[in-house]
Formats: sequence, structure tokens, C-alpha cells
Amino acid sequence: MDDARKARAPIKGRGAASRVAGRFDKTHTAGEDDGWGSVYDGLDDAARPRTEVTAETARSIITRNTSPDIGFSQSVNPYRGCEHGCVYCFARPSHAYLDLSPGLDFETRLFAKTNAAERLREELAKPGYVPSTIALGINTDAYQPIERGHRITREVLELLAQCRHPVSFVTKSALIERDLDVLAQMAQDRLVHVFFSITTLDNRLASKLEPRAAAPHARLRAMRALHEAGVPVGVMIAPVIPFITDAELERILEASHDNGARAAGWVLLRLPHELKPIWREWLELHYPDRAAHVMSLVQQMRGGRDYDSGFGTRMRGEGPFAQLLAQRFKRATRQLGYGRLAPLDVSRFEPPRPPSPQGDLF
Repeated sequence: MDDARKARAPIKGRGAASRVAGRFDKTHTAGEDDGWGSVYDGLDDAARPRTEVTAETARSIITRNTSPDIGFSQSVNPYRGCEHGCVYCFARPSHAYLDLSPGLDFETRLFAKTNAAERLREELAKPGYVPSTIALGINTDAYQPIERGHRITREVLELLAQCRHPVSFVTKSALIERDLDVLAQMAQDRLVHVFFSITTLDNRLASKLEPRAAAPHARLRAMRALHEAGVPVGVMIAPVIPFITDAELERILEASHDNGARAAGWVLLRLPHELKPIWREWLELHYPDRAAHVMSLVQQMRGGRDYDSGFGTRMRGEGPFAQLLAQRFKRATRQLGYGRLAPLDVSRFEPPRPPSPQGDLF
């Protein structure tokens, strides 16, 4: 760990504890402590870093993928970075493409795509567009705290509702309740699914792992509210962290089913690119007594490495411990009566009218 980013202690309200260098950085800074604490001067008040939001004009808005182990083919991300600060977030390395740190910068240097709805309207109106479910918020949480003021997700959702276009969410935020009016209406036409991502039911642990996400009980409360309004909801236990959260797997499934979840999934802790040192730093700061054991179990499930990106194994891992997790999940979901959510209906899609310089007169 470079001295220039060496963490003194966890930062309250933040998941990462330092600005880990991005893999595309051309220069790296190494600090030398002169005895006056100046080694930390370059960390922009590391004791309490502030959130900065920059308006961004997107050139395109729909991201497409062909990954065989991902259940959607296209997604829309209203923001770059995520203030939730989940230390384990697989999307952190994407901030390296912006010449920013996947560590603290990912959760403090955010970008709002202020023209997202406008650009989406243009893309949906193209003659060759073929509708398929849009996952709204994958590389970022569509309902992270800055959505309260920017309301970009709300604008995109209203457009999708107007076009009768199917949409799915995975969120750690209770803010999604704000848009229950639109979600409930879309649910009547089988146009929406919502999965709540729950890593732990322990509020203290959640405050360390995902410091600015909604508390676990708030997510369960939002889950029940959507379920009672007729919105199909599920739970995604993500990630399952060996020797930190894996013991809670059955309890999360039970609590979620009690609050309306009728489908469930799970994902093993993933550590691509710069996420490896970020996670190791978090472990040493919060669980130094078990850090070595946690990483030993992770490596047992990843072919002896911190991470294996191979399709088919990256989400679940391999080996005895991974198999045990899969068996526990299968048994618990069967006992609780989990199933699949009804497929969304793409046949209702009505393309928006392309923008006209003459407005709506013709």
C-alpha cells in the first residue's frame, strides 16, 4: 500500500478508506511523513470527504451486453459513481476510466447524466429499436441519495411508463417508494420487477459495508410497501461474504419472504481489478482478526486467486464452500416457497415520437 493513500482509520460514512490508484493512472504519488501529518494533505480532508456532483451530457444512454451469466441485455445508468459507498461494489473499477480512484472517488466524485431521459427518448424512437427489459441502475444505484434532488431516475421511469417499456431494478435504497405511483401502474401491465439487494440484516455491519445505503430494515419496509401495491419484488443476497455475512443467508431469505419477496438470487463476493486492494484494506481496518481467514476462503472459491472472472463461475465460485452455499440457498428457497417472477411483457411497447422542430403541432 502506497504511503500516500495509507489509511489511518475508517472514514465515517464512507466505505473506502483511501484513494486507491486506478489501473490506467500514468503517475503514482508516494508521500513521506515529515512529522506534521502532511502525508495526508493530498487526500482532500480525508477525515470527512465531501460529495461532489458534476453534470454530464451523455452521448448515448443504453448500455448493451451479451454476457451469458447476466439476466438482462441492456441497462441504463443515470449516474456514474454511487454515494452508497458499498465497499464491495463490483462497479468501483469503472471509475478508473474517468482517471479517478475506484476508492474514495467512486463514492464522492459523482456524475449526473442530466439529459438521460432525452437521450433515451431518442434511442427508443429509432426505427430499428427492438424492445427488451431495461435494467435501470446496474453500474450505479438508480436510487442513491443524490436522486432525491436530481430526479433523473424518475424522469427515465416516467418515459418508460409512457412508452410501456419493461424495466427492472436492483436497489439498496428505500427511496424507490417515492415512485410507487408509477411502479404500481406499470405492474398492472407486467412492465416492472424490483429486486432489493440485501447483504446483511445487522445494522452495525451494514453501516461499515454500505454506509450510505438504506438500513436493512428500511429496505424490508420498502419491499413490503411495493409488494402490497402489487409490484413484483424479489431479494438479491449480494454479495455473500465468507466468514462475514454467509451465516445470515437463511435469515435474509426468511425476512425477505415475510415482507413480500417471491424470487431470490445470490452472488458471491467479486473482487475485479482495483477492488482487491480496496477490500483488503477494509478487512484490515474492520476485521483484522479474521482478514486472513476471509481471504483464504475467497481464494479457495476463486482457483487460488482473489478473483476469477470466468463466465459461469464468477458469480458463484467453485469448490466445497461455494457448493455448500449453493446447497443452503437451494434448500432455504424451496422450504420458504420462493419461485420466479412472471416474465415482463415486451409486446406492449409503444415507441415515443421522435423529437420534431415543430413540436407537437404535426
